Amino acid sequence: MSLVGALPFLKPRLSPSVSPGRQRRHTLPASEFRPLNTQDAISVFEIEKEAFISVSGDCPLHLDEVRHFLMLCPELSMGWFEEGRLVAFIIGSQWDQDRLTLDALTLHKPKGSTVHIHVLAVHRTFRQQGKGPILMWRYLQYLRCLPYVRRAVLMCEDFLVPFYQKSGFKVQGRCSITVASLTFTEMQYPVRGHALMRRNSEAIGFPQTSVLLLEEPIQRSETALLLEEQTQRTEPEPADV
Repeated sequence: MSLVGALPFLKPRLSPSVSPGRQRRHTLPASEFRPLNTQDAISVFEIEKEAFISVSGDCPLHLDEVRHFLMLCPELSMGWFEEGRLVAFIIGSQWDQDRLTLDALTLHKPKGSTVHIHVLAVHRTFRQQGKGPILMWRYLQYLRCLPYVRRAVLMCEDFLVPFYQKSGFKVQGRCSITVASLTFTEMQYPVRGHALMRRNSEAIGFPQTSVLLLEEPIQRSETALLLEEQTQRTEPEPADV
Protein backbone atom coordinates (compact mmCIF):
# COMPACT_ATOMS: atom_id res chain seq x y z
CA MET A 1 0.00 0.00 0.00
CA SER A 2 1.34 3.39 -0.93
CA LEU A 3 1.79 6.11 1.66
CA VAL A 4 -0.97 8.14 0.03
CA GLY A 5 -3.37 5.21 0.22
CA ALA A 6 -2.54 4.65 3.86
CA LEU A 7 -3.15 8.22 4.98
CA PRO A 8 -6.94 7.88 5.46
CA PHE A 9 -6.34 5.04 7.93
CA LEU A 10 -3.77 6.85 10.04
CA LYS A 11 -5.15 8.10 13.36
CA PRO A 12 -3.94 11.48 14.59
CA ARG A 13 -1.54 11.13 17.48
CA LEU A 14 -2.12 13.27 20.55
CA SER A 15 0.68 14.59 22.65
CA PRO A 16 0.89 12.38 25.76
CA SER A 17 0.97 15.47 27.98
CA VAL A 18 -2.26 16.97 26.58
CA SER A 19 -5.64 15.31 27.07
CA PRO A 20 -8.33 15.44 24.33
CA GLY A 21 -10.58 17.41 26.68
CA ARG A 22 -7.94 20.06 27.21
CA GLN A 23 -7.41 20.34 23.46
CA ARG A 24 -11.13 20.89 22.88
CA ARG A 25 -11.20 23.63 25.50
CA HIS A 26 -8.92 25.76 23.33
CA THR A 27 -11.59 25.81 20.62
CA LEU A 28 -14.08 27.58 22.95
CA PRO A 29 -14.40 31.38 22.93
CA ALA A 30 -11.99 32.83 25.49
CA SER A 31 -13.40 35.57 27.73
CA GLU A 32 -11.23 38.22 29.32
CA PHE A 33 -12.13 41.08 31.65
CA ARG A 34 -9.63 43.89 32.01
CA PRO A 35 -9.35 47.67 32.45
CA LEU A 36 -9.64 49.61 29.23
CA ASN A 37 -6.88 51.85 27.88
CA THR A 38 -6.64 54.61 25.30
CA GLN A 39 -5.94 52.05 22.57
CA ASP A 40 -9.45 50.67 23.17
CA ALA A 41 -11.06 54.10 22.80
CA ILE A 42 -12.15 53.77 19.16
CA SER A 43 -13.73 50.34 19.73
CA VAL A 44 -15.49 51.71 22.82
CA PHE A 45 -16.85 54.71 20.96
CA GLU A 46 -18.05 52.65 17.98
CA ILE A 47 -20.11 50.43 20.30
CA GLU A 48 -21.39 53.41 22.27
CA LYS A 49 -22.29 55.43 19.16
CA GLU A 50 -24.27 52.60 17.59
CA ALA A 51 -26.05 51.85 20.86
CA PHE A 52 -27.08 55.32 21.98
CA ILE A 53 -27.45 57.70 19.03
CA SER A 54 -30.41 55.83 17.55
CA VAL A 55 -32.15 55.83 20.95
CA SER A 56 -31.21 59.11 22.64
CA GLY A 57 -29.69 61.10 19.78
CA ASP A 58 -26.35 61.50 21.57
CA CYS A 59 -23.64 59.52 23.36
CA PRO A 60 -22.94 59.70 27.10
CA LEU A 61 -19.26 60.16 26.22
CA HIS A 62 -17.77 61.50 23.00
CA LEU A 63 -14.51 60.05 21.69
CA ASP A 64 -12.31 62.73 23.27
CA GLU A 65 -14.09 62.18 26.60
CA VAL A 66 -13.60 58.42 26.35
CA ARG A 67 -9.87 58.99 25.87
CA HIS A 68 -9.90 61.55 28.68
CA PHE A 69 -11.28 59.14 31.29
CA LEU A 70 -9.26 56.16 30.07
CA MET A 71 -6.13 58.25 30.50
CA LEU A 72 -7.04 59.65 33.94
CA CYS A 73 -8.67 56.64 35.60
CA PRO A 74 -8.42 53.44 33.52
CA GLU A 75 -8.77 51.39 36.71
CA LEU A 76 -12.41 52.51 36.93
CA SER A 77 -13.25 50.98 33.55
CA MET A 78 -13.92 47.38 32.65
CA GLY A 79 -13.99 45.75 29.25
CA TRP A 80 -15.37 42.32 28.38
CA PHE A 81 -13.39 40.77 25.53
CA GLU A 82 -14.15 37.56 23.68
CA GLU A 83 -11.36 36.20 21.48
CA GLY A 84 -9.74 39.61 21.68
CA ARG A 85 -12.86 41.48 20.57
CA LEU A 86 -14.51 44.07 22.83
CA VAL A 87 -18.12 43.02 23.38
CA ALA A 88 -19.18 45.15 26.38
CA PHE A 89 -17.74 47.82 28.62
CA ILE A 90 -18.26 50.17 31.56
CA ILE A 91 -16.48 53.49 32.08
CA GLY A 92 -16.47 55.28 35.44
CA SER A 93 -14.67 58.10 37.24
CA GLN A 94 -14.44 59.39 40.79
CA TRP A 95 -16.80 62.02 42.14
CA ASP A 96 -16.76 63.94 45.43
CA GLN A 97 -20.29 65.25 45.98
CA ASP A 98 -23.55 63.74 47.23
CA ARG A 99 -25.38 64.38 43.96
CA LEU A 100 -24.29 64.58 40.35
CA THR A 101 -23.84 67.98 38.73
CA LEU A 102 -22.91 69.02 35.22
CA ASP A 103 -19.22 68.86 36.16
CA ALA A 104 -19.59 65.14 36.84
CA LEU A 105 -19.94 64.54 33.10
CA THR A 106 -16.38 65.65 32.37
CA LEU A 107 -14.38 65.76 35.62
CA HIS A 108 -12.50 63.09 37.56
CA LYS A 109 -12.15 63.85 41.28
CA PRO A 110 -9.31 61.62 42.58
CA LYS A 111 -10.13 62.35 46.24
CA GLY A 112 -13.79 61.40 45.89
CA SER A 113 -15.28 58.26 47.44
CA THR A 114 -18.02 57.92 44.81
CA VAL A 115 -17.67 56.23 41.43
CA HIS A 116 -19.78 57.84 38.72
CA ILE A 117 -20.68 55.23 36.10
CA HIS A 118 -20.82 57.17 32.86
CA VAL A 119 -21.79 54.43 30.45
CA LEU A 120 -22.56 50.73 30.12
CA ALA A 121 -22.92 49.41 26.59
CA VAL A 122 -22.88 46.07 24.77
CA HIS A 123 -21.97 45.39 21.15
CA ARG A 124 -25.08 44.84 19.03
CA THR A 125 -24.04 41.28 18.10
CA PHE A 126 -23.96 40.27 21.77
CA ARG A 127 -27.13 41.92 23.08
CA GLN A 128 -30.09 40.09 24.60
CA GLN A 129 -27.69 37.55 26.11
CA GLY A 130 -27.63 38.93 29.65
CA LYS A 131 -24.15 40.39 29.27
CA GLY A 132 -25.14 43.82 30.61
CA PRO A 133 -26.24 42.58 34.07
CA ILE A 134 -23.29 40.19 34.30
CA LEU A 135 -20.78 42.92 33.50
CA MET A 136 -22.41 45.28 36.00
CA TRP A 137 -22.26 42.59 38.71
CA ARG A 138 -18.57 42.02 38.08
CA TYR A 139 -17.87 45.73 38.05
CA LEU A 140 -19.63 46.32 41.37
CA GLN A 141 -17.73 43.40 42.90
CA TYR A 142 -14.51 44.94 41.63
CA LEU A 143 -15.37 48.28 43.26
CA ARG A 144 -15.63 46.48 46.60
CA CYS A 145 -11.92 45.75 46.31
CA LEU A 146 -11.05 49.44 46.09
CA PRO A 147 -10.72 50.79 49.65
CA TYR A 148 -11.54 54.39 48.74
CA VAL A 149 -14.90 53.60 47.10
CA ARG A 150 -18.05 53.93 49.23
CA ARG A 151 -20.76 53.98 46.57
CA ALA A 152 -21.49 53.98 42.85
CA VAL A 153 -23.89 56.41 41.18
CA LEU A 154 -25.36 56.81 37.73
CA MET A 155 -28.04 58.70 35.90
CA CYS A 156 -30.43 57.07 33.46
CA GLU A 157 -33.67 57.64 31.62
CA ASP A 158 -36.79 56.57 33.48
CA PHE A 159 -37.43 53.46 31.39
CA LEU A 160 -34.06 52.05 32.49
CA VAL A 161 -34.71 52.37 36.23
CA PRO A 162 -36.03 48.76 36.58
CA PHE A 163 -32.93 47.41 34.84
CA TYR A 164 -30.56 49.05 37.32
CA GLN A 165 -32.78 48.21 40.27
CA LYS A 166 -32.19 44.53 39.47
CA SER A 167 -28.47 45.17 39.98
CA GLY A 168 -29.13 46.68 43.41
CA PHE A 169 -29.27 50.40 42.59
CA LYS A 170 -31.73 52.60 44.51
CA VAL A 171 -33.44 55.73 43.22
CA GLN A 172 -32.06 58.95 44.71
CA GLY A 173 -34.45 61.24 42.87
CA ARG A 174 -34.48 63.45 39.82
CA CYS A 175 -31.06 64.32 38.44
CA SER A 176 -30.22 68.01 38.10
CA ILE A 177 -28.53 67.29 34.75
CA THR A 178 -30.49 67.56 31.52
CA VAL A 179 -29.28 66.94 27.99
CA ALA A 180 -31.38 68.80 25.43
CA SER A 181 -34.92 67.60 26.21
CA LEU A 182 -33.81 64.48 28.07
CA THR A 183 -34.25 64.23 31.83
CA PHE A 184 -32.75 61.58 34.08
CA THR A 185 -33.21 59.67 37.32
CA GLU A 186 -30.22 59.51 39.64
CA MET A 187 -29.49 56.14 41.24
CA GLN A 188 -26.92 54.89 43.74
CA TYR A 189 -25.43 51.61 44.93
CA PRO A 190 -23.72 51.35 48.35
CA VAL A 191 -20.37 49.59 48.08
CA ARG A 192 -19.85 47.45 51.16
CA GLY A 193 -17.88 44.40 52.19
CA HIS A 194 -15.24 42.55 50.23
CA ALA A 195 -15.42 40.95 46.83
CA LEU A 196 -14.52 37.33 46.30
CA MET A 197 -10.95 37.01 45.11
CA ARG A 198 -9.27 34.46 42.91
CA ARG A 199 -5.75 33.14 42.65
CA ASN A 200 -3.41 34.31 39.90
CA SER A 201 -5.67 37.27 39.28
CA GLU A 202 -2.80 39.19 37.73
CA ALA A 203 -3.29 37.01 34.63
CA ILE A 204 -6.58 38.81 33.98
CA GLY A 205 -5.03 42.23 33.98
CA PHE A 206 -6.24 43.61 37.33
CA PRO A 207 -3.99 44.03 40.37
CA GLN A 208 -3.85 41.05 42.75
CA THR A 209 -5.40 43.10 45.57
CA SER A 210 -8.34 44.39 43.60
CA VAL A 211 -9.80 41.63 41.47
CA LEU A 212 -13.22 40.06 41.59
CA LEU A 213 -14.03 36.54 40.56
CA LEU A 214 -13.30 36.75 36.84
CA GLU A 215 -12.88 33.11 36.00
CA GLU A 216 -15.32 31.00 34.05
CA PRO A 217 -17.75 29.29 34.33
CA ILE A 218 -20.15 32.07 35.24
CA GLN A 219 -20.76 32.23 38.96
CA ARG A 220 -24.12 31.30 40.47
CA SER A 221 -25.23 34.89 41.09
CA GLU A 222 -24.41 35.77 37.49
CA THR A 223 -26.34 32.76 36.24
CA ALA A 224 -29.37 33.93 38.22
CA LEU A 225 -29.15 37.31 36.54
CA LEU A 226 -28.89 35.67 33.14
CA LEU A 227 -31.91 33.45 33.75
CA GLU A 228 -33.90 36.42 34.97
CA GLU A 229 -33.04 38.35 31.83
CA GLN A 230 -34.08 35.45 29.61
CA THR A 231 -37.49 35.26 31.27
CA GLN A 232 -38.15 38.99 31.18
CA ARG A 233 -37.12 40.03 27.68
CA THR A 234 -39.93 42.55 27.48
CA GLU A 235 -38.22 44.89 29.95
CA PRO A 236 -35.84 47.42 28.37
CA GLU A 237 -32.10 47.44 29.00
CA PRO A 238 -29.53 50.18 28.39
CA ALA A 239 -28.70 50.22 24.70
CA ASP A 240 -30.54 46.89 24.32
CA VAL A 241 -27.88 45.11 26.33
